[in-house]
Amino acid sequence: MVPLLEVERLDVKFHTRRGTATVLNEVCLSLDKGETLGLVGESGCGKSMTALAIMRLIPCPPGKICGGEVRLEGENLVAASEARMRRVRGNAVSMIFQEPMTSLNPVFRVGEQIEESLQLHKGLRGRHARERAIAMLKAVGIPAPERRVDHYPHQLSGGMRQRVMIAMALACQPTVLIADEPTTALDVTVQAQIFDLLRDLQAKHGTAIILITHDMATIAEMTDRVAVMYGGHVVEQGATGDILDHPAHPYTRGLIACLPRVDGTPEERREPLTEIPGVVPSIWQLQTGCPFMQRCPSAMPHCASDMPPAFPIAAGHWAACWLHDATK
Repeated sequence: MVPLLEVERLDVKFHTRRGTATVLNEVCLSLDKGETLGLVGESGCGKSMTALAIMRLIPCPPGKICGGEVRLEGENLVAASEARMRRVRGNAVSMIFQEPMTSLNPVFRVGEQIEESLQLHKGLRGRHARERAIAMLKAVGIPAPERRVDHYPHQLSGGMRQRVMIAMALACQPTVLIADEPTTALDVTVQAQIFDLLRDLQAKHGTAIILITHDMATIAEMTDRVAVMYGGHVVEQGATGDILDHPAHPYTRGLIACLPRVDGTPEERREPLTEIPGVVPSIWQLQTGCPFMQRCPSAMPHCASDMPPAFPIAAGHWAACWLHDATK
């Protein structure tokens, strides 16, 4: 079966006065209808940049998609015209952005911003568009939506602005939804409501979701498969259960080891948390070889010169790490 969305060997570079930096390096992902794929990794690993590349929202200049394809139901969006992408964005593919205050237009009411997408993609106007906007605000848990629909972004709290962004993304019932840290500014109760809303959207419309997060608990609860990113590369990918129970890449093991334990004996739960030494390298520090080499407890000499390919671990599970090369 052909995936709904395929990202094939996607390369993104930024050309600046300092030189050329590669921010995404041969990223490969796939997404089936009704599936949730988690993108996980520390800040600066390339998760949000992958989402922007899929949406063709890389700022150009200085950024540019220099290679690879993004295929939506077989159509290569990288080669699509800007007019075609305007029809795709917000309709077939929608995105919940991480920073609502910079994503919402401060001079338009939030209802008008939701209605704009409905007018453009669904042909709704006037009372019908307004009623749909109010219904979406109610669906994401905003109190008194009939009143809030006429508010400006600055009149809403950070959590409410985030929910407005979610309402905008869901208004046209997209085929693919990219959620970039969708519940960052929300409390635990509202987070649960938003996750329930996303599940309901999938159940009713078969929406496929790319969920960007660094919270492994969210990954465990919400996703079917996981792609672990580091340094602009996907270093491990597989079913969520396989990744969490049998992590194969040292970076994935480090991410999971940072989590507090809620199972096991009392002594095991009291064990101190481990940490991954060092910090994520900047795009100017990435060199040849494995990007995780400087922080890896299992680094070998050839890790510095050779980028490991994807080695199969189990069915549908692979890791880009020389530890799994049977020939070395």
